[in-house]
Amino acid sequence: MTEKTDPHLTGTNRWRKSTHSGPEAGACLEVLDNHPTGVPVRDSKTPHAPTLLFPPPHWSSFITAVKDETFRPLP
Repeated sequence: MTEKTDPHLTGTNRWRKSTHSGPEAGACLEVLDNHPTGVPVRDSKTPHAPTLLFPPPHWSSFITAVKDETFRPLP
């Protein structure tokens, strides 16, 4: 997987969290939709930290595996 940081995305306000995240949730990822070069992901606790930028096919595969409950993290 190729990951890149893009510090220019930290001020953007179009980020979204999972609908499963409550207002008190402490460990949430946020995703920025409709980015022209990939899928930016950041930690909601540190929104000004650099983001990870995933190629769209890799992000789609990840989301599919999570939804299908076939995702297995590396040991």
